Amino acid sequence: MPQTTGFESLLREIAPQALGALTRRYGRFDLCEDAVQEALLAAATQWPESGVPDNPAAWLTTVAGRKLTDLLRSEQSRRQREQREFVREVPMPSPAPDTPRPEDRDDTLITVFLCCHPDLKPPSQIALTLRAVGGLTTAEIARGLMIPETTVGQRITRAKQRILESGARFRMPEPKERDKRLAAVLQVLYLIFNEGYTASSGPDLQRVELADEAIRLTRLLWSRLPDEPEVGGLLALMLITASRQDTRTGPAGELIPLGEQDRSRWDRTMITEGVGLLEQVLPRQRPGSYQLQAAIAACHAEAERYEDTDWPQIAALYGVLDRMSDDRMVTLNRAVAVAMADGPVAGLALIDGVADHPQLAGHHRLFAVRAHLLEQDDQPEAAQAAYQEAARLTLSQVERRYLQSRAARLADG
Repeated sequence: MPQTTGFESLLREIAPQALGALTRRYGRFDLCEDAVQEALLAAATQWPESGVPDNPAAWLTTVAGRKLTDLLRSEQSRRQREQREFVREVPMPSPAPDTPRPEDRDDTLITVFLCCHPDLKPPSQIALTLRAVGGLTTAEIARGLMIPETTVGQRITRAKQRILESGARFRMPEPKERDKRLAAVLQVLYLIFNEGYTASSGPDLQRVELADEAIRLTRLLWSRLPDEPEVGGLLALMLITASRQDTRTGPAGELIPLGEQDRSRWDRTMITEGVGLLEQVLPRQRPGSYQLQAAIAACHAEAERYEDTDWPQIAALYGVLDRMSDDRMVTLNRAVAVAMADGPVAGLALIDGVADHPQLAGHHRLFAVRAHLLEQDDQPEAAQAAYQEAARLTLSQVERRYLQSRAARLADG
């Protein structure tokens, strides 16, 4: 969707409704998704001149239905050319007046679970979710994830084909299957948020539009599944973490670490909502990784100054999280908290225990954390070398400049 229009949020809200209405009636999620994308482009082009229709969801669904008719006719013609003797007719949709009414039901949640089909790998789940549910174009997803547009297009095409081959029906999974797939849904939303909050590559530290979209989708999921504490925990984690986004970079785009941020500028509304969610889900006695991470974020948010941070509590929470997770990035974060609570030597010992793990070997964050703790332990030469190695390995230009500045400062004595 062109970014020059003012209708992006509305279109992203109603796009899954149109997609659900068409897919529920005609199947062929792959073609329905293409049709909705074409209808979104038509809306973004026409609405600035003609105005928003009285019923924008119905308008989008009607136009998408007409686009679907064209796509199905095109596919039928192709099949007739390829199989002259054995033609299998493709069901044709009814004319536009008979197009399903999107206001009959909201299928957004079904679409989210379909995009996170277990047969798809996480990169494909992310791309398909951002397009089908987030309403982003292939070009927007490519810019957000800092990967070639052709790569995104291939992922989406393969994902839709895989869903078609799986025979998946457009309906909410049964509770048992839904519970299995929910973990994938939460992971995809978490990955989208993380990529938006701290970009893995490129000139900017953050891609706020990705983080905002992850929050929007998680908020939608929470409204549909209020009995799932991990959904509430993930939303709380996102809100509390995102409350700091305006203070993470300086005027020139330079990285400002947590300890140097202006906490008076943190978004207290987001923090209050996030903490409120935590107070709602934690008493249910079903703690999961997202709830624990949200509790850690809340500890940071509730400290008026960096010096007031309850590091022993954070270290304890990371200890629980580390025992229930196989993510060694958690161990790195725990090492920082332990170092703040018990001294850098204790933190470095934790790092030494996982430094050879395949997930961390060669990762810039391993060297960045080690450098930070070596600096705390008054080992400037070793810290400088670790900062330099971290700078060499990171793909983020903002992080690289920050790490290089830390190394340079140690070199200057």
